[in-house]
Amino acid sequence: MKHAFFFLLCLLCSFHLVSQEDPNLGEPTLSDEELTSMYQAYADSIVATFNYQTGTISIKDGLATLDVPSGYKYLDGHSSETVLTELWGNPPSDPGYGSLGMLFPEHSSPVDSNSVYAINITYSEEGFIDDSDAKDLDYDDLLATMREDVAAANEYRREIGYETVDLIGWASEPYYDADNKKLHWAKELRFGKSPVNTLNYNIRILGRKGYLELNVIGEMDVLPEVKRDIGGILPSIAFNEGHRYQDFDASIDKVAAVGIGGLIAGKVLAKAGILAKLGIFLAKFWKIAALAVVGAIAGLRKFLGRKQEAEEVS
Repeated sequence: MKHAFFFLLCLLCSFHLVSQEDPNLGEPTLSDEELTSMYQAYADSIVATFNYQTGTISIKDGLATLDVPSGYKYLDGHSSETVLTELWGNPPSDPGYGSLGMLFPEHSSPVDSNSVYAINITYSEEGFIDDSDAKDLDYDDLLATMREDVAAANEYRREIGYETVDLIGWASEPYYDADNKKLHWAKELRFGKSPVNTLNYNIRILGRKGYLELNVIGEMDVLPEVKRDIGGILPSIAFNEGHRYQDFDASIDKVAAVGIGGLIAGKVLAKAGILAKLGIFLAKFWKIAALAVVGAIAGLRKFLGRKQEAEEVS
């Protein structure tokens, strides 16, 4: 959100300079609603630069192919990182784990309060995932492990100034399609003290050296829509020849340290300590970022007010 906060700083400083030039103007009188509206205009100006695509998309220089599902549009990786960090308030991605693009319902926008959900696409080259443990998984045990990992990751979020997350439970228990090497499950989350819980619907597509991740981001009430659409989403993306699961060569390829259970629990990536890598993204869309800007403006108002008082005293 660095550009957003640079925007609000310039905005407030301009008010402050004007009030200094003309003391009769007093303190800025814009309401929170007006400030939010101004931030929405700022966010809209960013979104206006986005170039959405449909049809066939090459993912990560030929690693995989996405046939954009009917009713969706694709946003490239660079613009998707802007959405996640600057418009939605997520921590920046670590190098090598950035977004490869996002899918949005064709009539929605990242800053549209009526947006139902979005799908973020990433790739993790953690090695070939041995799926032999899939049939013996205990989902209750997995959930307990995931809660511990989320609690540990919250320490990192606090350190960098982000709100904490609670893992409420399964929104949809894990399902593994062994024939097509596709795994999906859903988590119900609560960000901070939000009265509305968040849905993270996780899809993993296994390949020769790692896996594609499709994380469906939205609020809990979109779960029925996601379940309705999942049948069209799952077959829309696949590894290309040479990168497929069946292309694994035991003589030269690395095997991941975990299987299906570890993949669901996030054990492959938990060592990095980045909550976003566990498939958890802030999903309140643009409104949370806008409210954060309004809150920051209020803080800056107080700071600049105290600064002016100190100058007058001296």
